[in-house]
Amino acid sequence: MTGHDNRDIRTLRLGYMPLIDCAPLVAAVRLGLDSKHGLRLQLQRQASWAAIRDKLLSGELDAVHALAGLVYGVETGIGGPQAELAILLTLNQNGQAITLSPALAHQLQQGLPLRQALAALPRRPVFAQTFPTGTHAMWLYYWLAAQGVDPMADIHGVTLPPPQMPAALARGELDGYCAGEPWAAEAEALGAGQRVIRSGQIWPGHPEKVLACRREFAALHPEIAIALTAALLEACRWLDEPQNRRQAVDWLADPDVIDLPAERIAACLLPSDNDDPAQRLRFHADGQVNFPWLSDGRWFLQQFRRWGLLSEGSVATDDALLGNVHRLQTYRQAAAELGVALPAADTRQNLLFDSQIP
Repeated sequence: MTGHDNRDIRTLRLGYMPLIDCAPLVAAVRLGLDSKHGLRLQLQRQASWAAIRDKLLSGELDAVHALAGLVYGVETGIGGPQAELAILLTLNQNGQAITLSPALAHQLQQGLPLRQALAALPRRPVFAQTFPTGTHAMWLYYWLAAQGVDPMADIHGVTLPPPQMPAALARGELDGYCAGEPWAAEAEALGAGQRVIRSGQIWPGHPEKVLACRREFAALHPEIAIALTAALLEACRWLDEPQNRRQAVDWLADPDVIDLPAERIAACLLPSDNDDPAQRLRFHADGQVNFPWLSDGRWFLQQFRRWGLLSEGSVATDDALLGNVHRLQTYRQAAAELGVALPAADTRQNLLFDSQIP
């Protein structure tokens, strides 16, 4: 704690964005998992990822539902303040999507290469992501580049909060965007756009949101960090049961959380038998989702360098940085308390949709 107030240290303020994958935070409070682990979590909805970053760094928030890429961006000082952060666990995998205008989506369905469709527009294409170093930016850039579109030169990229994206697409201010659900589903419901690829198709089992805090907090209050990690890990485990997700639909639809119709939430949260298990929204998968894999962090640093956001560095330097950010011991202790299996190694290997190994 920064010492700027006299609150009970076990009362923690958690920031989140109105997205399907804030479900573990909501479930932890609704199920009383915070009090079970000796905490009182106060959830505070935020308007943008920049607000989440700034309030975490200032101490207004103690921990946050954060884009994995946001944490690495702050740690390396890309495009904003540099600060030392910690990832306590991964909250989910998959669950995002790239949405295009109806006209562009139709052209792709007809077999026209994306590069040609964009070149035919009367102006430079405009695509939105949610935070410059965030996961959505990385999925969007990777997907565009795989189709011969240079995201640094061939498009105009803008940053928007996810809830604003469907309306901006409907007004013709955007040609496409990448965001977390339910904001692709909302664009389709409004007739403003069409989902053309899910993030789980780009990288099946990719990391998405994490539970992050200031590294000083994790170091000074290790028992609180373990309790917080355990409460959220238990919530993630609960959410992997389909019948429990039905309960969570109503919680997320609440006006104070996401404030969209329950059927829109359900379409994104409830698993479909037609979905590839590796590509669908996952919160736990016997702990495979939640472990803060060092290899996930390496991929983000590689992508930052690919797009000129970060200068060259060595594997040893990267691993030292990631060893500080990923609080593996905190996670291991929380997992042990809950009987959650731990992997034999700190890294994993997956394939992206173009057969590149992240």
